[in-house]
Amino acid sequence: MGRGGEIYMDTSFNLVYPKGTNQLFDIPEEVMPVISKHWAQFPPSHPLIPHVFGILFFFLWIINFVGNGLVIFIFLKTKSLRTPTNFFVVNLAFSDFVMMSTMGLPVTVNAFVQRYWMWGVFGCQVYAMIGAICGTTSILTMVVIGYDRYNVIVKGFSGVKINAPKALLILICIWGYSTVVSMMPFFGWGGYMAEGLLVTCGYDYLSQEWNRRSYMMFAFSFNYMLPLSLIGFFYTKIVKAVVMHEAALKAQAKKMNVDSLRSNADEAKESAEVRIAKVAITNVLLWVCIWSPYAIVNLIGVFGNQIIITPLVSQIPAFVAKTACCLNPLVYAISHPKYREALSREVPCLGITEKSAAAAAAKAADGGTDSVQTKA
Repeated sequence: MGRGGEIYMDTSFNLVYPKGTNQLFDIPEEVMPVISKHWAQFPPSHPLIPHVFGILFFFLWIINFVGNGLVIFIFLKTKSLRTPTNFFVVNLAFSDFVMMSTMGLPVTVNAFVQRYWMWGVFGCQVYAMIGAICGTTSILTMVVIGYDRYNVIVKGFSGVKINAPKALLILICIWGYSTVVSMMPFFGWGGYMAEGLLVTCGYDYLSQEWNRRSYMMFAFSFNYMLPLSLIGFFYTKIVKAVVMHEAALKAQAKKMNVDSLRSNADEAKESAEVRIAKVAITNVLLWVCIWSPYAIVNLIGVFGNQIIITPLVSQIPAFVAKTACCLNPLVYAISHPKYREALSREVPCLGITEKSAAAAAAKAADGGTDSVQTKA
């Protein structure tokens, strides 16, 4: 039975609330500037749901801290990895590291202490801005990594060589663009608001004001669609190039009446080209799976039927987008053989074993069985 208009959980953990109560029940007026009236059409969220997201954000913060921390540590400590092109991998790890280091704990605390954003209007705007800066920086860095790999694998010697000054200039441009664009809401273009369960903040995609809609159109076009198109183009070309190269090698081996042109070839193992193609495909699929739900929700909020944007429909894609900061180290660093080798050497407690190229060459020189196989 209800108890005089109170909201409470019964003995079966069901949420009980008076008829007509909505998600904005009892939220202080000083917080309302960053909370959309859109959420008033939904009943109060069950308190266990924000708790679950609080726990998820906490583990995301831990995984991000360890994963990206190791990437930064290994690349900066290992001299052979300090190449201009690896600056982009370190920058990606640093951007992701900053994102969750500043955004993970506030949400975790908020989820267990208060059912709405507890850090004030300015705190919500700063939180969202940091997420926008780091998210945009990570996205653009992934585009540059894709271009760099396209430049090396597809263009080869005809490609533009990226040296240290060029790499630093590109990184300055990425951070500069991301910062300027993400600060626009503080100068009157666009806005940031609490989203979903009201314990996180992000872009204001629910306002129907042209000022904020135009900002969302800009962000969708230049921070999502254009980078997605470029990444798709670069990795499609990479996959096409490595497949054609693999086919050419097989055709040449057939003409020479050998099984493989590679030394140390093993038919049971994947070629380097196949591994590159798999990494490329993984990059594109992860991009689409992680960022598309959030971008689609933003697009629906601006142009579509907002009634379908429930608290969970808003919150889940926002959380999924932040998982990119944990998955990026796996895709862009763990796929790097020299990184794995340095990781196994510098952090042996992880139990990662990776043979160096020198060790493999020594084994072959000592009479290893790997060799070019000739048909009888």
